[in-house]
Amino acid sequence: MLYYLFEYLESQFSFPGASVFQFITFRAATAFILSLLISAINGKRIIAFLQKQQVGESVRDLGLAGQIQKAGTPTMGGIIIILATLIPVFLLAKLDNIYVIILIITTVWMGLIGFLDDYIKVFKKDKAGLKGKFKVLGQVGLGIIVGSMLYFHEDVTIKEQLPAAQQIIQENGRTTVFGAAHKSTKTTVPFLKDNELDYTKALRFLGEGYEQYGWIVFIFIVVFIVTGISNGANLTDGIDGLAAGSSAIMVVTLAVFAWVSGNIVFADYLDVMYIPNSGEMTVFILAFAGALIGFLWHNTYPAQVFMGDTGSLTIGGIIAVIAIAIRKELLLPILAGVFVIENMSVIIQIFWFKYTKNKFGAGRRVFRMAPLHHHFQKLSFHESKIVVRFWIIGILLAVLTIVTLKLR
Repeated sequence: MLYYLFEYLESQFSFPGASVFQFITFRAATAFILSLLISAINGKRIIAFLQKQQVGESVRDLGLAGQIQKAGTPTMGGIIIILATLIPVFLLAKLDNIYVIILIITTVWMGLIGFLDDYIKVFKKDKAGLKGKFKVLGQVGLGIIVGSMLYFHEDVTIKEQLPAAQQIIQENGRTTVFGAAHKSTKTTVPFLKDNELDYTKALRFLGEGYEQYGWIVFIFIVVFIVTGISNGANLTDGIDGLAAGSSAIMVVTLAVFAWVSGNIVFADYLDVMYIPNSGEMTVFILAFAGALIGFLWHNTYPAQVFMGDTGSLTIGGIIAVIAIAIRKELLLPILAGVFVIENMSVIIQIFWFKYTKNKFGAGRRVFRMAPLHHHFQKLSFHESKIVVRFWIIGILLAVLTIVTLKLR
């Protein structure tokens, strides 16, 4: 809203300083600071409200140090993250930008699913929460919506670099490096020189005209990634500060990629896919990062509030959608490695337990407890040490992800 106000003031009255709102970097930095302050300062009021409503976490005795002491800690703290993200976005972002619209839909959609899950757990006293099939149905539904918008909306395009022989030097001395904007299902493959993969090519076996069915493959991949990453974030939310801190590292990294992908100069210099209008996502992404860091003010050990599924499912969904929108989803196994490892530890544990139970009559475990962070708790590591070490791993993975810009 402020963006449009200052745009009007600049165009009609040449209002001093109004033009600064045209710069994505300024609005993104402002969104980051504003969201951090909202999350850190106004978060106290939300926590107090949750305490008044007796929205406390019910904790099972799993034999983990300090677990029982957390009983009664307010949950549903993801509301803090959602509000602290959306308020700066509505104030500072271009609300007619398709990528911003998609991210707002993702935030509200996943927030509602997580809220419903937490509501059932807290107020209905059902520890199982929302049934798994309904949770997955909600994730799949979001994947279909996001995939359809990214595939069919006319403003979602890419520009590819022209061969050197076709590049044109204009009268002003600038060189036309990129061709016309067009629809595409191409994505970026890390570590390869010719690093583009077209999902539609998977349907070449259908023969002539196979391109018209490309939406099927694309939407399926979007559904798979959204479901997998949101579940990974959900599983990571098990000890104070782990999910919020790890996610903040991933989100800041994605902000770099979004800004580079939407800036024609840096896209050319770094030889990355140029995605028109995608730079506007940087405002949303940094608002989200600020909200996560501000939430850490209350969520670090000992936590004053838990994000609950309201926060964790939303975090995973947003990270997945950002990566898909900037065509960097194949980097998620690296960047979101913490989520992937947590997810895989649960899958391995369940598979091995069932396999050994069928074969030997008694189930055996690979880890002392899953997800993986609980395994280290069982080994008597303090949860603060576990969290910081996971953050360090997350930072290393983020650096490796950024390095892929040039490491091919």
